[in-house]
Amino acid sequence: MALLVHLKTVSELRGRGDRIAKVTFRGQAFYSRVLENCEDVADFDETFRWPVASNIDSNEILEIQIFNYSKVFSNKLIGTFRMVLQKVVEENHVEVSDTLIDDNNAIIKTSLCVEVRYQATDGTVGSWDDGDFLGDESLHEEEKDSQETDGLLPGSRPSSRTPGEKSFRRAGRSVFSAMKLGKNRTHKEEPQRQDEPAVLEMEDLDHLAIRLGDGLDPDSVSLASVTALTTNVSNKRSKPDIKMEPCAGRPMDYQVSITVIEARQLVGLNMDPVVCVEVGDDKKCTSMKESTNCPYYNEYFVFDFHVSPDVMFDKIIKISVIHSKNLLRSGTLVGSFKMDVGTVYSQPEHQFHHKWAILSDPDDISAGLKGYVKCDIAVVGKGDNIKTPHKANETDEDDIEGNLLLPEGVPAERQWARFYVKIYRAEGLPRMNTSLMANVKKAFIGENKDLVDPYVQVFFAGQKGKTSVQKSSYEPLWNEQVIFTDLFPPLCKRMKVQIRDSDKVNDVAIGTHFIDLRKISNDGDKGFLPTLGPAWVNMYGSTRNYTLLDEHQDLNEGLGEGVSFRARLMLGLAVEILDTSNPELTSSTEVQVEQATPVSESCTGKMEEFFLFGAFLEASMIDRKNGDKPITFEVTIGNYGNEVDGLSRPQRARLRKEPGDEEEVDLIQNSSDDEADEGGDLASVSSTPPMRPQITDRNYFHLPYLERKPCIYMKSWWPDQRRRLYNANIMDRIADKLEEGLNDVQEMIKTEKSYPERRLRGVLEELSCGCYHFLSLADKDQGHSSRTRLDRERLKSCMRELESMGQQAKTLRAQVKKHTVRDKLRLCQNFLQKLRFLADEPQHSIPDVFIWMMSNNKRIAYARVPSKDLLFSIVEEELGKDCAKVKTLFLKLPGKRGFGSAGWTVQAKLELYLWLGLSKQRKDFLCGLPCGFEEVKAGQGLGLHSFPPISLVYTKKQAFQLRAHMYQARSLFAADSSGLSDPFARVFFINQSQCTEVLNETLCPTWDQMLVFDNLELYGEAHELRDDPPIIVIEIYDQDAMGKADFMGRTFAKPLVKMADEAYCPPRFPPQLEYYQIYRGNATAGDLLAAFELLQIGPAGKADLPPINGPVDMDRGPIMPVPVGIRPVLSKYRIEVLFWGLRDLKRVNLAQVDRPRVDIECAGKGVQSSLIHNYKKNPNFNTLVKWFEVDLPENELLHPPLNIRVVDCRAFGRYTLVGSHAVSALRRFIYRPPDRSAPNWNTTGEVVVNMEPEVPVKKLETMVKLDATSDAVIKVDVADEEKEKKKKKKGNAEEPEEEEPDESMLDWWSKYFASIDTMKEQLRQQEVSGTDLEEKEEVDNTEGLKGPMKVKEKAKAAKEEKKKRTQGPGAGQGSEVPEKKKPKIDELKVYSKELESEFDNFEDWLHTFNLLRGKTGDDEDGSTEEERIVGRFKGSLCVYKVPLPEDVSREAGYDPTYGMFQGIPSNDPINVLVRVYVVRATDLHPADINGKADPYIAIRLGKTDIRDKENYISKQLNPVFGKSFDIEASFPMESMLTVAVYDWDLVGTDDLIGETKIDLENRFYSKHRATCGIAQTYSIHGYNIWRDPMKPSQILTRLCKEGKVDGPHFGPPGRVKVSNRVFTGPSEIEDENGQRKPTEEHVALSALRHWEDIPRVGCRLVPEHVETRPLLNPDKPGIEQGRLELWVDMFPMDMPAPGTPLDISPRKPKKYELRVIVWNTDEVVLEDDDFFTGEKSSDIFVRGWLKGQQEDKQDTDVHYHSLTGEGNFNWRYLFPFDYLAAEEKIVISKKESMFSWDETEYKIPARLTLQIWDADHFSADDFLGAIELDLNRFPRGAKTAKQCTMEMATGEVDVPLVSIFKQKRVKGWWPLLARDENDEFELTGKVEAELHLLTAEEAEKNPVGLARNEPDPLEKPKRPDTSFIWFLNPLKSARYFLWHTYRWLLLKLLLLMLLLLLLALFLYSVPGYLVKKILGA
Repeated sequence: MALLVHLKTVSELRGRGDRIAKVTFRGQAFYSRVLENCEDVADFDETFRWPVASNIDSNEILEIQIFNYSKVFSNKLIGTFRMVLQKVVEENHVEVSDTLIDDNNAIIKTSLCVEVRYQATDGTVGSWDDGDFLGDESLHEEEKDSQETDGLLPGSRPSSRTPGEKSFRRAGRSVFSAMKLGKNRTHKEEPQRQDEPAVLEMEDLDHLAIRLGDGLDPDSVSLASVTALTTNVSNKRSKPDIKMEPCAGRPMDYQVSITVIEARQLVGLNMDPVVCVEVGDDKKCTSMKESTNCPYYNEYFVFDFHVSPDVMFDKIIKISVIHSKNLLRSGTLVGSFKMDVGTVYSQPEHQFHHKWAILSDPDDISAGLKGYVKCDIAVVGKGDNIKTPHKANETDEDDIEGNLLLPEGVPAERQWARFYVKIYRAEGLPRMNTSLMANVKKAFIGENKDLVDPYVQVFFAGQKGKTSVQKSSYEPLWNEQVIFTDLFPPLCKRMKVQIRDSDKVNDVAIGTHFIDLRKISNDGDKGFLPTLGPAWVNMYGSTRNYTLLDEHQDLNEGLGEGVSFRARLMLGLAVEILDTSNPELTSSTEVQVEQATPVSESCTGKMEEFFLFGAFLEASMIDRKNGDKPITFEVTIGNYGNEVDGLSRPQRARLRKEPGDEEEVDLIQNSSDDEADEGGDLASVSSTPPMRPQITDRNYFHLPYLERKPCIYMKSWWPDQRRRLYNANIMDRIADKLEEGLNDVQEMIKTEKSYPERRLRGVLEELSCGCYHFLSLADKDQGHSSRTRLDRERLKSCMRELESMGQQAKTLRAQVKKHTVRDKLRLCQNFLQKLRFLADEPQHSIPDVFIWMMSNNKRIAYARVPSKDLLFSIVEEELGKDCAKVKTLFLKLPGKRGFGSAGWTVQAKLELYLWLGLSKQRKDFLCGLPCGFEEVKAGQGLGLHSFPPISLVYTKKQAFQLRAHMYQARSLFAADSSGLSDPFARVFFINQSQCTEVLNETLCPTWDQMLVFDNLELYGEAHELRDDPPIIVIEIYDQDAMGKADFMGRTFAKPLVKMADEAYCPPRFPPQLEYYQIYRGNATAGDLLAAFELLQIGPAGKADLPPINGPVDMDRGPIMPVPVGIRPVLSKYRIEVLFWGLRDLKRVNLAQVDRPRVDIECAGKGVQSSLIHNYKKNPNFNTLVKWFEVDLPENELLHPPLNIRVVDCRAFGRYTLVGSHAVSALRRFIYRPPDRSAPNWNTTGEVVVNMEPEVPVKKLETMVKLDATSDAVIKVDVADEEKEKKKKKKGNAEEPEEEEPDESMLDWWSKYFASIDTMKEQLRQQEVSGTDLEEKEEVDNTEGLKGPMKVKEKAKAAKEEKKKRTQGPGAGQGSEVPEKKKPKIDELKVYSKELESEFDNFEDWLHTFNLLRGKTGDDEDGSTEEERIVGRFKGSLCVYKVPLPEDVSREAGYDPTYGMFQGIPSNDPINVLVRVYVVRATDLHPADINGKADPYIAIRLGKTDIRDKENYISKQLNPVFGKSFDIEASFPMESMLTVAVYDWDLVGTDDLIGETKIDLENRFYSKHRATCGIAQTYSIHGYNIWRDPMKPSQILTRLCKEGKVDGPHFGPPGRVKVSNRVFTGPSEIEDENGQRKPTEEHVALSALRHWEDIPRVGCRLVPEHVETRPLLNPDKPGIEQGRLELWVDMFPMDMPAPGTPLDISPRKPKKYELRVIVWNTDEVVLEDDDFFTGEKSSDIFVRGWLKGQQEDKQDTDVHYHSLTGEGNFNWRYLFPFDYLAAEEKIVISKKESMFSWDETEYKIPARLTLQIWDADHFSADDFLGAIELDLNRFPRGAKTAKQCTMEMATGEVDVPLVSIFKQKRVKGWWPLLARDENDEFELTGKVEAELHLLTAEEAEKNPVGLARNEPDPLEKPKRPDTSFIWFLNPLKSARYFLWHTYRWLLLKLLLLMLLLLLLALFLYSVPGYLVKKILGA
């Protein structure tokens, strides 16, 4: 179905102008070409075609708009024509002439003539009548002329234009912008070619921008036209991919570092927890902490790996807590947490910092969470540098819920879920064993078996499950499901499904498929759970022929790109969220396997017959290593077409005889005869006939196809799931267009073209159009029976995403302004990533197509083309990007063979035409081939017209000459050991190749050579060749005297084509030189500057070609230089070179460098430095400045590189090359005269810079906002504010008055910690203001400078808000503590990185050039650039046009010998005192087995080597060194300072942990004055004493003198004037005795701190600082081994000597004693049943400890038999401890084990733990409850037991927090808690205690006894009489227990006993008496 609109003419137009028409139907618009300078009639004569998927409704509207075209502004509408399509629908064909209407719907004179036809559907494409397409011959002709025809032979389809793409054509070459196949140059148009549009030149824009007369806002103009619309859209060719080497699968270095800090809220009673960390199979554990639920570890583990990224990111990190593990038992698992490495790596900075992992029990999923572990996890690959947030004292209360260890967007409460992976069946498995036995068996029994025993194994989240084994089956049927139970959403991204072959010896993988859970689910509001299938997935791997040792086995494991189809598997996946409260649920997470319900065969889609056609147009660049045996190419799709080792024939007889039967394929095996099988249906031809290769040149062969091009075709049967691929294609198209556009914009920014923002707007417009377009196209085939749930959900989510992306692109377009282009460009990159992610279809359908080159029946090289790229559709947007196009393919070696240099050489280059589609749509499969061929069919006979050809014979061929203008290359790859190369270029075109000359010893060759290729024969229509010439391949080689040339890189280009009937004149010719990016593997390896033109040789022969003029350069042999019109225009430049010195030269060939010299060369000219006579004594040059003149191109982008080479002059006139450096960008050294009109040049009038003491950032309270709009900031006097605060405090009556920080108590560390707080605050503010800035941006532009001010204020307000919110209950007082000290402490600047990165490497006038030598490493991860550095040259360059502007030389004090380098210091040797202060190290890499290190500092400078070995710090990874070292050095000989951290070892040598190198010389000479940092304030005593021997006023005077600045003039006190700036500040200073005296230093200092404001010479001066430097270890290149905080001061020895070094030794912990008296307990739970009476009671005792573990635990005596839960103790604990107030940590030193050599220092939080226990004599004591009090902030105790509630401890009520260090004495009741079975806290008792803190001295003066002992004994508690142990006091127990309880019972028993006794006696005595009586005795 299609609607065709033929727009003929528009007449009665007014005036002259360029006209353009826009035709719109169903929201899709097409533009016509631009008609230039037409007067009253515009003869468009163009046809537009809309493929329509649903029938046209009779009230739909067609709209045609005619515009006056403008190159810059939006086009101006002339009029509109709208037509209802009712008549068209009825009659299918209508011609109309009608007038247009204008904007106001008024009729205007202009009229148009249009013809509309509608082809209604009748189901198939095949039955369309050709006449319908080509209504009349004129249309045919017009289309042929038009440049975008699709080769309209009868039977092909007319070109349908995509909007705005084909309607504009670019004169000139098409842009491969993604490949940088040239920069986008645009040309002015030749007048005589009417069918090409006018194209906009960048320069025109500038002129036009001046005449913005149309009232158009220049900020809203968008340019799609600069490049995209003007590119010549290539219809016949698709882009080749320039990057060759597979990057997946290659192993890399990774380091996973995990710090386990602490655990909290662990579930369980009285546990001894250990944390185990597993990464993959490596496991490490922390030490055990005894009897605590919140252990503190702070242990650091590092795991090193060398594996490929895929393997690495699938490894699982598992953190588990194990309870009471010891030698005898393995311990019980409390809970664990799992996450894959990829999740960590995808975090910002590749890390989680200080986050809490939630533990859950995998064996009991109904239980809730089992606790939290706080940890840092970081994953570092090679070259990633991780910015660890600055380590500082973390005082902020840990908000666990807010800092969970989960990626963004994962909910904190994760639920348990079941993952059902359903495995249905597999097909097409390869043979997996040679099975001799099977053959023997076959011989005897005659049964033939399938040689594979498959089963499926599924890996997910560290667990694996497998199905049953199906014996001997190529088509196994399982119908089983593997069930995993894990938390949802899972933190493991990929599930691995593997078909394996079961074998007696070892099972091997047949194929692997990864399911990425992110692609089959969506976590948005309208998202869906992971779901998949049932669908087929294809598996790829090694080739199918079975060998015992498969070298490509890794490919079957899923590593690297598969090189062959292995099998396909039908699977499904579903997720069910579990309701854990359900009692029937099995609570284990073991993997289960059970039967699954089978699904019908048709559920994956109806089987359709697909047809694949391919034509080989060229096969060249075949590597000669492959030998000259005949070569054939095989094309396969799935197993179809694979004749060598493909079909494992199905054994099960299938009854259904539908086209899907593979039995049919048996009949098709004989491709040689190519006969048709019985059905008269076509056979398949899957490989080209063998052909012997011919020699192209030394390296390559080609196949001489000439005019006969072999074809292949085959049928295959697949489920029809084209819709999936179509949707992916539409999105890919949008993404490709976006990528191309973004590359354009980047290119424009890079080459500084004007108006990149307009191009970006155009890109965003295209993006939003594309997105809306997707919405209209994608929503088809809704009722498809085989659509899975994932298909439906994915479609919905893609539509939502694209809709919102379209919206965002629209809004973003409006925000693109000149200064925001870069930011917006970054946002657009996110769009691109998202589109690529969405376009990746997780449910495969048709397998990929493989093209194999076979020689001698061996598979040699392959290419893989995704089937979706080849898929045909009648809708243009859904068409695969390579369908019906000629694709250039580079074949590569399979698997590991393709790694490294082998992968860089091309195995073969194919020009291949491919088409894949349903057989019934096969009619058009030849439509995209270059025209001019005849088909050759396979056989003769009837019905052959429907058969595809087996070869094409081209009858039309054109003769051409190619001229390759090879000008120069730069930044090439060093291929020789000297660090240089001998490069030459080899140019390939079709089957010819030529070389440039070899230039010796350079990385930047200027060949300046024209290569002419004559007698080129190209097949096809001339006009097509003009648009789509074949590509040129340029390879750069390094010539070696011995052996073959080394490959150095490759690039592609498209030539500019001139047909015989065109004139060789501007604007298209002569072509311009362009840069082409050279690639070597995946790495860029330089640029080539060249131009290429392809000239048709007309009937008159070569005489018509433009003459090759210009001299033949006879010196160089018959070499033709690049002609004049093409080579760049040159001007005379002068290059001045400052030669300063050489540093760190390494030995050359084992000899020391002694007399080096530097040679500078640029564009053939150069200069040599003076010779250094003795490098050891003085490595500086004695002549500083030299210059030379040279001709350079006017265009700065074309400037050649400048080469710096260092040679060593040896005896007898020999010299050797030491190393070289190429400065590729001269632009940064070009002298640009200063802009005198700039504001800081304004030297008239005074500018007062007001310098109040600055308000520190942290002190937010001092900012008082007036109102929202004002910008004023009032400074409140700090002292008043303090008073205010105190008043508030007293009002609370909560806290005693806080004393002012005492000056004597402050030390350097106070200053340091205060500064770190400030730094953190600033970082936080940046984050806040960062988010604000986005929203504010629009306002900023309008409000000028006021904007940013407001943003800052906003940020502050937000910050305060945030503070209030995060300060949790009761955090108020606690957090104010550090805040109040703030204003009193002077601060320094803490840099979180190296100082030089902050100050531009201190290269303000002295640059450092690294000298390289040796080859660039072949393996990208082998040698790094570091290893090639053989030394450094220090100097600088200055480039300027001659003659120099005069005002420079006229300036005062101009010294001509120094040229442009005025005022540089002398470079004579100078002695300097270097003082290195090392503060501390953080996150050191562990060096010992125990996961710790014993670090010490080692410093090297020249010959000085200080090793501070005695003062090593035992077992610390975050050691505080606090040391300073003085070294005397003489620059320049000793200028590289190395500060290293070593690990001390008792035996053996000490290991280097890491080191950092500092170039002191650049710092010393820098204008930023990095010798001694400038402090914030000037003071002459105290902790902030001025360190520099020169006072601020002296420094200021000196700077003014050196910079020739007027000043300093100290005016009235408190003012100083420098140049025209006036600075103010305090004018008095206090000395030690508090005397105030006048001083000028404060104002001088304020001038220095704002030196950057001084005109002309101003620059930032280095402040007093601490820098943080990463430590690196040469053995582990690129991976940080920790960080070191330090600073360096330097003092010249000829100046006054500096004072003593600052004391920064670590603070000694202060000794304290904490006395805890446990008075009473109450309401303790009763645990025991009484032995006699069964009453509930408890034998209570209280245990307490302070330090980390229970080493120092102390117990009270036992209060036996408490019946009410009350206990009386009056018991005193004494805890002496060492405390660091600054860090709020207790310091303990102890031996780690009995074998330890020395004590290790630990820092632990100050927490007092009190527990109540029930004492048992014959079993372990029972734990009842506990409370942990953080001594710095714990809830104040309740006054009585009644007021004491559980909420006090859980923080649910607002309890005032107190600090024992301030209160000194606290008494009260505290609740004790334990967890019940449901994991909830319950109150198990209350304790009355008194805490009393004393310093060690106070404690000595006032001693007390432990327990109730002397001195100051406590009285014994009054316990009830019942409190004793029954078996020690039996009488007491009788008295108290039995008598007390059972007295009446006892009395009754006694009476009863007496009665019984009486009775017994009575009975006993009765007989006697009776006898007596009877006998009468």
